[in-house]
Amino acid sequence: MKLGVCYYPEHWPESGWEDDARRMVEVGIQVVRIAEFAWSRIEPSPGVFTWDWLDRAMATLHAAGLQVVMCTPTATPPKWLVDADPGMLAVDAHGQARGFGSRRHYCFSSLSYRAQSARITTALGERYGQHPAVVAWQTDNEYGCHDTVVSYSAAARQGFRVWLQQRYGDIAALNAAWGTVFWSQEYRNFGEVDAPVGTVTEVTPAQRLDYQRFASDQVVAFNRIQTDILRQYSPGRDVVHNFMGFFTEFDHHALCADLDVATWDSYPLGFTQNFFLTPEEKRHYARIGHPDINSFHHDLYRGMCQGRWWVMEQQPGPVNWAQWNPAPLDGMVRLWTWQAFAHGAEVVSYFRWRQAPFAQEQMHAGLNRPDRTLDQGGVEATQVAQELLQLQTQAHVPTAYPQAKVALVFDFTSIWMAKIQPQGADFNAVELCFRAYSMLRQMGLDVDIVSSHANLDGYSLVVLPAHMREDAALAARLAASTAQIVLGPRSGSKNVSLAFPECAEAMPPGAFAALAGVKVQRVASLPPGLEDALHWTDGGHSNLTRWREDLLCTTAAPVAVFADNKPAVTQNGRTWYAAGWLDAPGWRRVLGMAAQAAGLPVVDLPTDVRTQRCGDWQFVMNFSAAEVQFVPAGAVQCLLGAPVVAPQAVSIWKV
Repeated sequence: MKLGVCYYPEHWPESGWEDDARRMVEVGIQVVRIAEFAWSRIEPSPGVFTWDWLDRAMATLHAAGLQVVMCTPTATPPKWLVDADPGMLAVDAHGQARGFGSRRHYCFSSLSYRAQSARITTALGERYGQHPAVVAWQTDNEYGCHDTVVSYSAAARQGFRVWLQQRYGDIAALNAAWGTVFWSQEYRNFGEVDAPVGTVTEVTPAQRLDYQRFASDQVVAFNRIQTDILRQYSPGRDVVHNFMGFFTEFDHHALCADLDVATWDSYPLGFTQNFFLTPEEKRHYARIGHPDINSFHHDLYRGMCQGRWWVMEQQPGPVNWAQWNPAPLDGMVRLWTWQAFAHGAEVVSYFRWRQAPFAQEQMHAGLNRPDRTLDQGGVEATQVAQELLQLQTQAHVPTAYPQAKVALVFDFTSIWMAKIQPQGADFNAVELCFRAYSMLRQMGLDVDIVSSHANLDGYSLVVLPAHMREDAALAARLAASTAQIVLGPRSGSKNVSLAFPECAEAMPPGAFAALAGVKVQRVASLPPGLEDALHWTDGGHSNLTRWREDLLCTTAAPVAVFADNKPAVTQNGRTWYAAGWLDAPGWRRVLGMAAQAAGLPVVDLPTDVRTQRCGDWQFVMNFSAAEVQFVPAGAVQCLLGAPVVAPQAVSIWKV
């Protein structure tokens, strides 16, 4: 459990670097990330490297005892490189090249830019690969930020054709998979295939899906160039990348196969404002962040690199990029930090050391204000560091995060499928996963978020809220398990080409049909304001919105029905199936029944209170505005805090 910070020595006079390093140590910082956007200072002209300033910055940090995460600066190619090779620029859906003057303006498919990326990465690896301060490398920065995964450049179009030929082998197979006989779209050869953009109306869904797969593979290939170089020149150091929140434009599981640690950038207030929460939720959580946004991503990224993960950028105060940017309540930076450690973080690194007084992010807070005085986030980071030191001297700190009893399957291809063909404007598969996850957390259950290829041994409950992709291999592993299984709507409904199967035996839920004991007869999306009531067979009511399916029960029995007596939620042995978008009470009922059948202890936590087990520590985190008295089951000693948890505070118990 270490604290870190993002630092940009190139932004500040060198006369202040030593004092910055000294004060970082005083705050309790141990890890410093640098150089992620410094290409123009490292190489101000082609082939002219100015290492002296970075050498001195590294020496200053090392002399203070700080560990360094060195970054490759490829998210910000300099102006001279763009001018020399304008074909490296990404192109948007309107045919406009992403111009210079911001960041992330390159195209992942540009072979010339890949070569430049390899060149600057090699130079950094040669220079700092064996530096004693370097403990890790970060590749690039926030792959895909600002909608930059998908590009429609000439390089991307050509790369797509090559990718298709490798995938399908001959054009007849592509025509069959895409259904190009529809609207006379058949191709004679791969050279005729264009990117799915600029058409009069909807592009073939299968073509869009393949272009998303292709774009995802390009990100993975681009990243692999850097990881291979860094492992050659800096063996033994961790290689990481910093992912984002609610971002699904490439397959993070595939990219993480080349990393040692998954890290992500945690901005709970920004995510609360910018994403799918209701207006009421946005108001309620404006200054604290939804309590499950952070934990959802903590658990998601913990599932990517054999349990190893960090927060690379933790929000320390108001940000600059959300629709509205309130300041967090006092105590929230501390609480967010402890929440990350509760979910197994090795490092929590704050963005940034000092607020920039210039350029695009000058309204983004840091641990320090622009005048070098400690801001509230810095005060709270200092408090966490002192508490960590106290705990590390007085108690055994957990060294491993235990596997939870609940797994939630998160599948990037299914997310793409639902985005391409939502059928209802508000059918958001990411939100569907989040709502199920949030209810599990409100029930006091710890959750592992895993890929569709994960080993499911040891899980008592497996939840698949939005697994739209037909997946026979996963269905077989679920059938062989002993876990209770909860399937959300649209499960297994589309094949690999985003089409319905043509035989009755494979109709939705496809490979999951035998487990679920149902067949989907018809689907309907429900506009806002239209709800269908659910009546539970053991009493009680809830509502369904956005999506409804009419089911034929083959071997399943209803546990909830619609007003017209058609099945709404069913049970078939160990498998539960929800035929629509459940509201919170509906999720509570079906997940509660499945958890009870799995023998899991369920606790309806006080509003906006969450618990989390890490080793033999149990965290109680109070996101609410009132004091809460809560002692977890099995508690034997309070290590931090008290049985009465103050608002925006945490208690840690040995259990």
